[in-house]
Amino acid sequence: MSLPASPNPSRRQLLTAGAGAVAVGVAASLKAAPMPGVGKKDSIVQIRNATILVDYAGVRFLIDPMFADPGAYPGFPGSAMSHLRNPLVPLPVPIADLAAADAVIVTHTHIDHWDEAAQKKLPKAMPIFVQNATDAATIRGQGFTDVRIMAADTSFRGVQLSRTGGHHGSEALVRVVPILDPVMGVVFHHASRKSVYVIGDSVWDSDVAQAITTYKPEVIVINAGYAQLIDLGPILMGPQGVLSVHRAAPAAQLLATHMEAINHCVLSRADLAAFAKKEGFAQRLLIPADGERVSI
Repeated sequence: MSLPASPNPSRRQLLTAGAGAVAVGVAASLKAAPMPGVGKKDSIVQIRNATILVDYAGVRFLIDPMFADPGAYPGFPGSAMSHLRNPLVPLPVPIADLAAADAVIVTHTHIDHWDEAAQKKLPKAMPIFVQNATDAATIRGQGFTDVRIMAADTSFRGVQLSRTGGHHGSEALVRVVPILDPVMGVVFHHASRKSVYVIGDSVWDSDVAQAITTYKPEVIVINAGYAQLIDLGPILMGPQGVLSVHRAAPAAQLLATHMEAINHCVLSRADLAAFAKKEGFAQRLLIPADGERVSI
């Protein structure tokens, strides 16, 4: 993702991402537990940034793989703390464990969701689900032979997958930086399992609200790093966005990801935890550390 340079980055006061890892609000329906490995029960493992493993109804999905070593890529120009190189932290598990997934879901092809290291390490015959024909052509051009476009109702080994919408910034911001969109989210369904909604890279908007209304997810994964473009604004949900998701789905268990790993994500785990406690929904929010498993 190439972003416009800021004429004066010092004009905006930004939070700095904390290095600590915080897990809050362990509720009866979801319990945070340390890795290694994913057990037989359904679970979500926070890997790093937006990379997560979802074990669901006996199928293991790897979402938005970014495998690079720390500092492999320059910070995004025109974004907060762009002097920092990405990723900021190492992977907490061996790449081989991630590459053993049954399928990959790439919500969009920005480098922090689908990087060159992942392209090199994943098997070329791996089933890969994408949002549209453009992303499918890109990934096929990288040598992958089983690339599938996700629809509103797609089946894989007994799991139903539904593509959802969203926007990687406000309407005005995306007009200025059109390469931010399109993006997608995905809902996992199975008759015997809780429904899981992975929102993907989106701000709170009508598409996200509609997905919650339509699918009534019981578990919602939020990319909550509050990534910022200088003088343009946020391109991911921050505290207020997470609160909006909670208000739209007050009974759902929330899980925050995409934090403390990329230069422009300015919201720390500790600050989001403090906000959730202040607003009274800490018991509905988990903020797992990298490498931490959340059992559904």
